[in-house]
Amino acid sequence: MRIGYGLNLEQTQKLIMTPELRQAIAVLQLSALELSGYVEQQMLENPLLDVIDDSADKSADHTQEDSPAQEKNEGAEEGPWDMNWEEYFQHQEERISKEYDPDAGQSTRFEPFLAAGPSLQEHLLEQIHIQRVPMSQKLLEYIVGNLDDNGYLTLSLEEIGKQFQLPLEEVEKGLAVIQGLEPLGVGARSLEECLLLQLPLLADYPPELPEFLKYLEDLAAGRLQRIAAQLKITPSQVQDMADLIRTLDPKPGRSFAGTGEVRYIVPDVVVEEVEGEYIILVNDVTVPRLGINQVYRKALSQNNESEIRKFVEQKLNAAAWLIRSIEQRRLTLYKVADAIIRRQEDFLRRGIRCLKPLNLKDIAEEIGVHESTVSRATANKYIQTPRGIFEFKFFFATGLGSEQGMTTEGIKQALKEIIAAEDPKSPYSDQKLSEILKEKNMEISRRTVAKYRDELGLPSTALRKRY
Repeated sequence: MRIGYGLNLEQTQKLIMTPELRQAIAVLQLSALELSGYVEQQMLENPLLDVIDDSADKSADHTQEDSPAQEKNEGAEEGPWDMNWEEYFQHQEERISKEYDPDAGQSTRFEPFLAAGPSLQEHLLEQIHIQRVPMSQKLLEYIVGNLDDNGYLTLSLEEIGKQFQLPLEEVEKGLAVIQGLEPLGVGARSLEECLLLQLPLLADYPPELPEFLKYLEDLAAGRLQRIAAQLKITPSQVQDMADLIRTLDPKPGRSFAGTGEVRYIVPDVVVEEVEGEYIILVNDVTVPRLGINQVYRKALSQNNESEIRKFVEQKLNAAAWLIRSIEQRRLTLYKVADAIIRRQEDFLRRGIRCLKPLNLKDIAEEIGVHESTVSRATANKYIQTPRGIFEFKFFFATGLGSEQGMTTEGIKQALKEIIAAEDPKSPYSDQKLSEILKEKNMEISRRTVAKYRDELGLPSTALRKRY
């Protein structure tokens, strides 16, 4: 066999991911807030991008119509390279110095303050300083500093006493001071102690209630008969005391935890009902409207220097592609939302029970795009409807039940309604719930019923039973 070199012609097709295509894909995946930040970053990098202000354009047009100086120079168009830039920048500096004069308008200036609630530690320390407790402030502050976000003490009293070289009795007095502060229950070392500290919040509670708190594990396991036998009361009284306990807060410090971490959702699409029809609006008000800077556009037509022209052309193409990508994102998002709303119109009119099975392929085939495009268009985005704000993925529900005509959310809603209507003295078992759902054309097993019940936070049969 002879080995040698040779030349062959071959014709193939390849899909090349150009930088422009990557940018279009990235823009499509961004939410409204993320797109706003992305546009601001692009404006810093590309001087040809400019923000279009409709109100400013209208006022400018009005000024041009009424200005006699403008009418005088109507026939002469001044090019960007003929402008007196020194005079222009001097005028700008004078205007800026007037606008930011520190001595001007002091009576009408307001500093922006962001209100934030106090943390649990700040709330407790403020009470300690106001009360002026005749005890070591450092000890009390140390105890407060070792409370977790739920208000529980994370150190033992022995460790605290060793740290301050104090007897255990003195540390216990300091802890008693902390436990007497608001909110009641802070400084506890166990759930039982936390609830015990909150008993003064209950009016005329049964005398057996403090002893009842020792049986929290039995209560969680549903062993009501055992608790009733130990306390020599009826199971009905046990349930009444359990209802009282549930009105207390097992984590008294959580109302102060996470202050300032509230996440606000800005919907990317808004759906409104107008005269019985649903109108879809793409929410892009947070994204600035982009245009091409006129100075650089004129420079491209008037300047023939190769380096300058090459730079301006490169930035002009990038700016034009970004504007096109944003518009394409808006159109794609509208088409996807429109297809989803038309398929899930019954849900908007009648509720969760009418949510239909849907997948990405259905929407992709309807609007004529690939499934990955629908996936990117709906990723991490929210839609505001007359029934509330939902993630886009909420509408892509898996079909269950007979003939795949019922979604998981619909079955959960049906399960919740059946349990709400049951006799509390004789609640349904999971097997019975499965049979009832089967009669409603929702064929799911007993194990699936138990799974959905746990996801809904509904207790088991033994825990739902009322005596």
